[in-house]
Amino acid sequence: MAERDPWASVEDVAKHLGIAKDTVYRWLESKVLPAHKIGRLWKLKLTEVDEWGRSRGATEGEPTSTRVEETSE
Repeated sequence: MAERDPWASVEDVAKHLGIAKDTVYRWLESKVLPAHKIGRLWKLKLTEVDEWGRSRGATEGEPTSTRVEETSE
């Protein structure tokens, strides 16, 4: 039997991704992050968030100025 993917809160997702909750809320407002609103709470599946990050990229929906670019010296 497949393991169930529990619902995660905005705080859980922020911790999972190592980002601020404000960033998660900004992505939710921009409708770029897969999520479901249950009452007044946002709920997300970590597997869907991970898939979204791999396929579309977490920088989508983020202002260009916050992207970190690697430079080789």
